[in-house]
This record gives sequence, C-alpha cells and structure tokens, in this order.
Amino acid sequence: MADFRFEPSPRWVRALFGGVAVGDSKRMMLLYEPGKLPLYCFPDEDVKTGLLSPSSHKPNYFDVRVAGRTAENAAWRFDASELRGCIAFDWSSMDSWFEEDDEVFVHPRDPYKRIDVLRSSRHVRVVLGGDTIADTHRPSLLFETHLPTRYYIPRADVRMDLLVPSDTHTRCPYKGVASYWSANVSGKTFKDVVWTYPVPIPECPKIEQLLCFFNERVDAIHVDGEIEAKPVTKWTG
Repeated sequence: MADFRFEPSPRWVRALFGGVAVGDSKRMMLLYEPGKLPLYCFPDEDVKTGLLSPSSHKPNYFDVRVAGRTAENAAWRFDASELRGCIAFDWSSMDSWFEEDDEVFVHPRDPYKRIDVLRSSRHVRVVLGGDTIADTHRPSLLFETHLPTRYYIPRADVRMDLLVPSDTHTRCPYKGVASYWSANVSGKTFKDVVWTYPVPIPECPKIEQLLCFFNERVDAIHVDGEIEAKPVTKWTG
C-alpha cells in the first residue's frame, strides 16, 4: 500500500450486524488513502472473529455470519506490515455503525474535514429552466472542506409551487438525512435538484428546513449579481 497514512482515533466505534457488535473498539485506527474515504480498522482482539469465515472468492477476505445472516466478503485483513493485526469491515455491509453512542452514516467522520454554516445578507438568485426559482437576501452559506459552497435558502424565498416532493433520501455523516424535491419548470422536470435536512444532526442546526439547489444542475446561481462558476463534482448531471 503506497502513499497512505494510518493513525489512532480516540473514538469508541462499533460495527453492528444482525444485532451483534462484530467490531467494538476504543483503540481504533483510521486509514487514509489518496482518493478514498477514511476507513476504520479494528485490532483483531476487538473483533468477534468467531463470526468470520474465510471467503471462497477473495484471499484475506471473510464472510460475516450472524444468526443465519451472511454478509459476503464484508471483512478483510491487511497484507501491509503497518496494518498487520487489523481487520476492516465494508461499511455498507454492516447494519449500522456508531461513534460513541451516536449513529454514523455512509462513512467514518474525517477529523480533518470541517463544516461551517454562516448566515449572510448576500443576494442569491437561482435560475433553472430559464426561470428564477429562488431569490433571497438571507441565505445561509455552508462551507465544507473540498466541496463547493452551498447556498441554503428559506422556503419563503423559493418558488415552492414549482417543487414536487421526491422519494429520494440520502445520508451524510456530517449533516444527517436529506429529503429531496424535483422541479417542474416550463413543462420540464428536473429530478432531485433541491434538498433539505428536516432534522440535521445537532452539530449542524443552522440548515434545518432550509432548501439547497445543486450548483451543478441549475442554469446558474447568481451571488451579488455575479454568476457562480459551475463546479464539476460527482453530482454533475
């Protein structure tokens, strides 16, 4: 494993599958690899290894078996000498993860990642399908490490009559569970173009119930009369 960093985490972490904490440690390690999300690594002694069976498909991988349920190739040991004696679990194969007593979604929280939400009097106007769909002088700006600035807008300043609730929900380890709307503008549907966090996690309360449009998918976002550069991200349509 070239160009990686491996460091201790002070957090108590549990990975649950079938109602059992298959990994439960207060001496976790975090693995950082370029271009990848952080990965929790458990010391062997803090893993219920009796619930792991060698995979028939991949060397160094294990199936996790609990009470008649099986998660195939859901755990693995490392070859690198620096990581020897550690076991990692595939995040999505587990039923749930906890840092201390708070459930965490999607991936481990990166201690080097920061989110700031600042209330602002900037003039923000969102154009979609040629129409102004939001116009506000009271946005909340969310600054998240390595991501575009997001503009969270009060509902009273959004054309809610153009929005249709979606069945889409996503989870963020730093903000919580998001709900989505699609927009119907001039006979065209723009799917899941705006989201909100109805009940964000306690660390991010300022965005509660505000609406945010994908910078990448609208015609333009005007900020104080200037058109924001459209970012290219994994959410680009």
